[in-house]
Amino acid sequence: MSVQTERGLAGRTIRGILWNYGSFALSKTVVLVATAILAHLLVPEEFGIVAVATVAVTFLTVLQDLGLGPALIQRRGDIGHAANVVFTLNLLLGFALTAVTFFIAPFVASYFHEPDATSLLRVLGLTFSIEALGAVHLVRLQRSLRFGRVFIPDVGRSVVKGALSIGTAVAGAGAWALIIGQVGGVIAAVILSWMVFPWRPHLEFDRALAGELIGFGLPVFGVDVLFVLAVNLDYVIIGRRLGSEALGIYTLAYRLPELLVLSLMIVVNRVVFPAFSTMQGSREGLRRGFLATTRFTLMATLPMSVGLAIAADPIVRVMLGSEWLDAIPVLRLLAVFVLVASLLNADGDVYKAVGRPDILFKLGLLHLGLLVPGLLIGVRFGLVGVAWGHLVAASVRRFVRIIIIARYLDIPIRVVVSQWRPASVAGLALVGGAAAATLLTSGVGPAGSLVAVAATGAVCYISVLWLVEREGLRALLRAGFSRGGATSSEVDQADSV
Repeated sequence: MSVQTERGLAGRTIRGILWNYGSFALSKTVVLVATAILAHLLVPEEFGIVAVATVAVTFLTVLQDLGLGPALIQRRGDIGHAANVVFTLNLLLGFALTAVTFFIAPFVASYFHEPDATSLLRVLGLTFSIEALGAVHLVRLQRSLRFGRVFIPDVGRSVVKGALSIGTAVAGAGAWALIIGQVGGVIAAVILSWMVFPWRPHLEFDRALAGELIGFGLPVFGVDVLFVLAVNLDYVIIGRRLGSEALGIYTLAYRLPELLVLSLMIVVNRVVFPAFSTMQGSREGLRRGFLATTRFTLMATLPMSVGLAIAADPIVRVMLGSEWLDAIPVLRLLAVFVLVASLLNADGDVYKAVGRPDILFKLGLLHLGLLVPGLLIGVRFGLVGVAWGHLVAASVRRFVRIIIIARYLDIPIRVVVSQWRPASVAGLALVGGAAAATLLTSGVGPAGSLVAVAATGAVCYISVLWLVEREGLRALLRAGFSRGGATSSEVDQADSV
């Protein structure tokens, strides 16, 4: 890959991240506002009942494409026929999962001692069949790094979901409001996906091609299975051991760091994986891309994580209300957990891009081996204990992953760790400024304190970050807003649309 081509790819990647971050920021703002409103309209137990249904669907979601989406992204050359085959397989899997959800719903409800969850889960299971209609459209847009178009269905989903949930909650729908919003958001996203990418798929099946795609996708599928287990195991344990009210409190405590930090990491992965796949033959290109992604991802995630930890008390009081005060200590610990998780986020995309998802699968087994005992021990101490279980497991896993990726890409560990320096230095300024603002506004009420802490922390962080990383940020902006690199027609040709 030539230097000019690599620079063009870097520009498209950064523009993709900016588009994705714009979509992320707008859609998650909508979700945060809707969550705050719904927290005042619904009680913790109603959130807990819906969480039971959502957890069950999330476990089944991993079966939705068997890793076929990543296989389509990683595949080089003409993908028209392959896209039709994946679309056909996705439809079959979607219909099958809707049927499975219908039959297992009573057993899931019985396990969590929540009989009301049966009908909620059955309706939520319809989303498998609906999402299958638009999944390949979004994958093809991601593959060609056209994230400006992905912006529309992403935001549309959040807006429709929030509006329907709030409207039906006001009308007295209770827990059903969250389910109606979820289904409506999925329908909106599928319709918008077809509008922004007017590809008309055909039902095709090619046994040899399907076997080849599944052959690549199965290791990725295995990684996805472990990921879903890891991020939902806490809900299963809490719902079974502590009940639906505790699950509702934990769900909203987790919602904020999930929306602000973990979702941002997913946004970056969505862009970085196809970009890394394009440069899979260039070890030096992968090395530079990995280090840059590590450096700039932490710059975005650290202020949000630290801010959530410092301002957890006023955030809960202002956004959620007095019924949710038990979420404050949980939110603080989970904020630290997502910060640790964001220290190293792009290594998995390197392994997938070069066709080595088996490494990521082994790391997932390690994480699960640490997380299961951590959560089972932690739940004995309530929700705070569960949060501690997450933090300890994530800390050990990150330590191991740093060693492995440094060896795989032949990068000194100190070079990997040095990528955290700009964000860490600016983070210290954030902590100092936010701590001072907290002390000075202790008597003005939670809303005033929250505004002061957020504003002071942001000014301190951005100012210091600009001082220590000015050239890097300027280069990032130049690459992101430059019109250089591949033209849209070249991208279209590369994707064989």
